[in-house]
Amino acid sequence: MSISLGLFTTLLAGPPPATTVKSCYFPAPKKTIFVIHPSGANVRRLTCAAAKVVKETKKIREPRGITKPRPVTPEMQDIVGVPEIPRTQALKVIWAYIKQHNLQDPENKKIIICDEKLKKIFKGNDRVGFLEIAGLISPHFL
Repeated sequence: MSISLGLFTTLLAGPPPATTVKSCYFPAPKKTIFVIHPSGANVRRLTCAAAKVVKETKKIREPRGITKPRPVTPEMQDIVGVPEIPRTQALKVIWAYIKQHNLQDPENKKIIICDEKLKKIFKGNDRVGFLEIAGLISPHFL
C-alpha cells in the first residue's frame, strides 16, 4: 500500500485490502497518519515534518464580457454617473434609479414608466417592460 504525503511517500507492509488508514489533522506543517492493521497488532504512526504547506493563491482574473467596464454614452452617464461601467453594474444602477424615483407601474410592477432621463436611454418609449431594459441599453455601450 502506498501513502503519499506531499513530498513524502512511504510503502507500508501488510495486505492492501485489509489495511485501513485513519488520518488526523494537526496544525501545519506537521501531519500525522495512523495506519492500523485489522488485527490491531500492527499500528504505525507516520509523521512528515518536512512537508511544506503550500497556500494556493487565487489568481485575480481580468473582467471579461459583461463584467468588463465599457465607456457609455452621455445619456447613460446622466443616470449611472460614471463614464465607464460594466453592463451588470449599469443594470443595477438603472434599477436603483427606477425604485428611487418610484417609476414602476403600481398595477403591474413589470412595467416601467419612463421619465425624461429614461426616455433618452429607452428610445423615447413612455413605458418599457422590465425584460426589455437589457436590450435597450446595449446601444449605449461604446
